[in-house]
Amino acid sequence: MISERASRIKPSATLAMDAKAKEMTAKGIDVVSFAVGEPDFDTPDNIKAAAIKAINSGFTKYTPVAGIPELKDAVINKFKRDNNLEYKRDEIVVSCGAKHSLYNVAQALYGPGDEIIIPTPYWVSYPDQVLLNDATPVFVETAEADRFRLRPEALSEKITKNTRAIILNFPSNPTGLTYDKKTLEGIAELVLKHNLYIISDEIYEKLLYDGTKHISIASIDWEVKKRTIVINGPSKTYSMTGWRIGYAAGDIDVMKAVANIQSQSTSNPTSISQKAAVEALNGPQDFIDTMVVEFDKRRRYLVGELNTIPGVSCLMPEGAFYAFANVKKIMGKSAGNRALNNSSDLAAYLLEDAHTALVPGSAFGAEGYIRMSYATSMEKIKEGVARIKTSLAKLS
Repeated sequence: MISERASRIKPSATLAMDAKAKEMTAKGIDVVSFAVGEPDFDTPDNIKAAAIKAINSGFTKYTPVAGIPELKDAVINKFKRDNNLEYKRDEIVVSCGAKHSLYNVAQALYGPGDEIIIPTPYWVSYPDQVLLNDATPVFVETAEADRFRLRPEALSEKITKNTRAIILNFPSNPTGLTYDKKTLEGIAELVLKHNLYIISDEIYEKLLYDGTKHISIASIDWEVKKRTIVINGPSKTYSMTGWRIGYAAGDIDVMKAVANIQSQSTSNPTSISQKAAVEALNGPQDFIDTMVVEFDKRRRYLVGELNTIPGVSCLMPEGAFYAFANVKKIMGKSAGNRALNNSSDLAAYLLEDAHTALVPGSAFGAEGYIRMSYATSMEKIKEGVARIKTSLAKLS
């Protein structure tokens, strides 16, 4: 009999869709996948070389639980350089990926009776991490007309005496949109008024387009910084998803608790990956520009094509590598005797008929939308979009 806690959660919808696409591919079916949120670029050679050097020099043992001093210093320098934020070593905890960092923070801060505010659309793991830690997710719906930004007045309506924290993610997975400074200031004002925590997931901060600038909410002022836990890592920025390194920065008491929790679960993140992350943060940064230029080309093509499909509309993403398309006008249509009543029906139909994998908006708390990752080649994007157009044209 599994625990009651384990029964609260469901598998990641994005990973489930990607697994189904790979299963079909293994059977010889040519599937174009827009499902997974992972850069298709190889990890830069200088980063791989740092890992090889670590192996050859015997840096393969346990390290301090919260990360090696060299990596903590690289993280500190990154925050100062990129975000105008000052941290000390004991305010940084390095973990086995940003998802692990988020979970550790949830373990440290959430408990029975706590309410955690999550704007929708949300990244799929946020609600389940709240539930796993005996707290209650409280959803605040955002509007496409507001570019899916959380309005402070909508946030205010959801705050109660039990509210413990709010989770922000910008640039956003799944929408690819981000926050302006004025909106962040309005949210921060409410956080201070009600003595809440902000969990600020900024993993996509370097993947921005059209001159958009990232502003960490922790940089607004020192009081906001004290109430903010910033989550980040090299996975998306340096195409290091499999290396499993993430980090959290925040108030020293919270970070001590996070480190203690980690000491009893995973202990330290992989020693070799830590050395690679040092090189990623301290080494040449030109790889990022190269990747962003290519993502930008794909972004413009994909969104442009989506907006030519009858019944589909899509805002132009400002960051990350996701397009979040509105398909509400397609809901209720049929493919023969098969009714497409929701985004899951549509995703299943496109996988079977068009051999194209994408993720239904319902996985992100936003029915009537689909998420498509353009972290794949332009050739595959063109082929996938063509297939989608053909399949949708069959609907009546």
